[in-house]
Amino acid sequence: MTHDLHSALLRAALDAAARGWHVFPLRPGTKRPALHGEQACTGARECANGHLKWEQRATTDPDRIQAAWSRAPFNVGIATGPSRLVVVDLDLPKDNSSSDAPSGAATFAALCERAGHAVPDTYRTRTASGGEHLYFTAPDGVRLTNTAGTVGELVDTRAWGGYVVAAGSFTPAGAYEALSGPVAAPLPAWLQSILEPAPRAPQAPSVAVAGQSRRYADVALASETRNVASAQLGAREAALFRAARAVGRFVAWGDLPRSVVEQALQEAGEAAGLSVSECRSTLRSALNWSIAHNQSRRDAA
Repeated sequence: MTHDLHSALLRAALDAAARGWHVFPLRPGTKRPALHGEQACTGARECANGHLKWEQRATTDPDRIQAAWSRAPFNVGIATGPSRLVVVDLDLPKDNSSSDAPSGAATFAALCERAGHAVPDTYRTRTASGGEHLYFTAPDGVRLTNTAGTVGELVDTRAWGGYVVAAGSFTPAGAYEALSGPVAAPLPAWLQSILEPAPRAPQAPSVAVAGQSRRYADVALASETRNVASAQLGAREAALFRAARAVGRFVAWGDLPRSVVEQALQEAGEAAGLSVSECRSTLRSALNWSIAHNQSRRDAA
């Protein structure tokens, strides 16, 4: 790489840090962290008190950034959690020959429209593969983590435990470029409600009989159904999504038939003003996720 490119990568790291975003080096020309792994850790310098991973070593300190990027033309990683960021990753279909496959951007735009909002105007970048990253500031008091497919197909998010490649970085597939929006906007409330983990249901006592478990499930379904039916414009689909994730565990545990849950929440969603197809699509994805992640009562503990 040329000296100019090396300097440009250092500027990209410093620019991100100036925004308050915590950066760390990625291997030149790649998306992989350049920091040593735990097995190779010698316990020196930053790791004197124990091995520190990339999320812990990411920094906004200009002196540390200058020192790190003086060693090699590293690409720039942004640790989203410490940076108080939630980044929505909009991918392209892997099979480019399928012209009718919606992109992550199209799926997200449709979700925004159904939620009654325009696609948020915020800082965004184009990825090397042609996708997009939408940057949002994380809400206070909530620790969001990464998701894959929770929002929609080809729509992932990066928060605590995740990172993104910063604008100015280069890979053989292309460059990461800033597109628009000088600042990261706050994470929309309707999107936050989808990303927040479903609340854990209180566990029935270990001596509870099956009948007691079923009664608790019935009460939970009735409560979630009321929440969906009374949801306001702009929050209806998010309310349905969260309700299905919360009640889906009872389907996984055998306390409620899936058909009963789907019918109750479908009727509640339609009563709130959602279309039949919107309800079905939301219920299918949310219930599938909840059932897959709650195969036993121990999984939810």
